[in-house]
Amino acid sequence: MCEVCNELSRRNFLKSLLIGSAAAGMGLFDSRLLFAQATNIKFSTWHPPVGREVKTVWIPMLEELKKRSSGKMTYTMYAGAALGKGPEHFDIVARGLSDMGYFTATWTPGRFPLTDVLSLAVWVDGKDIAADIGNAVYNRILKDEFKNVKVCELNGCIQSFIWSKKPISKMADLKGMKLRSPGGHQTNYIKALGAEPVFMPLGDVYMAMETGTVDGIVTCPPLIQGYKLYEVAKHATVLTFGCVSEGVIMNMNAWNKLPDDQKKLVDQVCTNPFKVTGGLTRDDYKVLMKEITAAGVKLNDLPKTEAEQWYKRFQDVTRAWVKDLEVKGLPARKTVAIMNEECEKRGIALVSCPPEFKKV
Repeated sequence: MCEVCNELSRRNFLKSLLIGSAAAGMGLFDSRLLFAQATNIKFSTWHPPVGREVKTVWIPMLEELKKRSSGKMTYTMYAGAALGKGPEHFDIVARGLSDMGYFTATWTPGRFPLTDVLSLAVWVDGKDIAADIGNAVYNRILKDEFKNVKVCELNGCIQSFIWSKKPISKMADLKGMKLRSPGGHQTNYIKALGAEPVFMPLGDVYMAMETGTVDGIVTCPPLIQGYKLYEVAKHATVLTFGCVSEGVIMNMNAWNKLPDDQKKLVDQVCTNPFKVTGGLTRDDYKVLMKEITAAGVKLNDLPKTEAEQWYKRFQDVTRAWVKDLEVKGLPARKTVAIMNEECEKRGIALVSCPPEFKKV
């Protein structure tokens, strides 16, 4: 290129740069038209990398964000408690170690007192339904417990059973048994039935059952599969213990940095990721239970009259929980009534709700 041409090209470049800068300064030019904002979401969960949750919900959910944003939203997955232990996951997100993640409120006793309502014993056989209920209760009465994070969704998981080495057919069979508990109401349910609750990380349960440290575990079916506990727990007592209160949250700074179009996508995809992905829904639950029974686990349905006796004990636990929180000035009875109302709207039985608590 000749010197004159080179000089003209340089002048045109500088001219364009000056004009563009001036336009941007005057608010006449949006740089996002040239450089659409790219976002990489760091997602954390304690679920095992090969578990059903990661494979059928979390990765598909994040892939859906990537798809709907035309590749502007990408992600980095930190599964299997890579960033910290299960009970630490709320703070992992709240403090910004990850941008988004799945946390379990029940594992931090006393921190989210009213949110424990989501873990009351209830018959819910799909996380899609659990999230609908949890979100509704959150919007009506639980918001004040989560002021420092963006709540994408809350749920009470799906029903837990007793998974044990020996069959259980009546309450008396539980006397002297040691059962691993996820905490919260489930601990008190175990005590109310005459067994001894033991808390330990899920990753330790397999060996504990092999060695006889515990006789069984109260948990939901996906975790029996995810941690291969069907190899050591060959009997399931099919009676709902509820489960834990948990959900997807986002770091507030990470949320505020998102452009409006990406915030909209997060709301669309993550408010009920189970519906969006099809993972752990009611239909998937049926497949899951077939896989567990195919692995040699025998399901034992308690007779109705026996189950009702267990549920009466659970209702006493609810009464005690409400009394304790009401003394502290928290509207626990109203929260139970709202939970029951949202369950009934969806044809779900909150078996742990005392009759006198059913009206808001």
